[in-house]
Amino acid sequence: MSPAKKNADQQDAAETSGYEGFTAEERAAMKEHAKEVKKASRRGSAADKAAEALKDVLAKIAEMPESDRVLAERIHAVVTANAPTLAPKLWYGMPAYALDGKVVCFFQNADKFKARYGTLGFNDLANLDDGPMWATGFAIVEMTPEVEERIAALIRKAVG
Repeated sequence: MSPAKKNADQQDAAETSGYEGFTAEERAAMKEHAKEVKKASRRGSAADKAAEALKDVLAKIAEMPESDRVLAERIHAVVTANAPTLAPKLWYGMPAYALDGKVVCFFQNADKFKARYGTLGFNDLANLDDGPMWATGFAIVEMTPEVEERIAALIRKAVG
């Protein structure tokens, strides 16, 4: 099959399946991740990398719309207080917290993907296992003392 014919067939398949590729927000997140990786590789010592990563996370939080920023600031405070072994870093343009360079949890602000709520997500490194099925993402619409305590408990369990 010629390359032109193969490309036309792939395009036809995409059109009939409704697949339109990545959204603009998804493409932007991938570009942000590429920049993060490149920037991190240029940093000096481990202490410099950690300080710059924290600075990047705080700057990203400061850029968020107020409703997301309030949540992100509290999540940052709860995570750093309850899991000091987790290192703040950006991950696909989102504040994230990593153990040995691998992301354990992250905050996806509502504005990032035009969602109706922010999400606290956990990757498979988090020790949240609870039988044959457990949640790894939590919608957050308001930060209350009860929500903060639940986040703190999840974070402590995640790094268990």
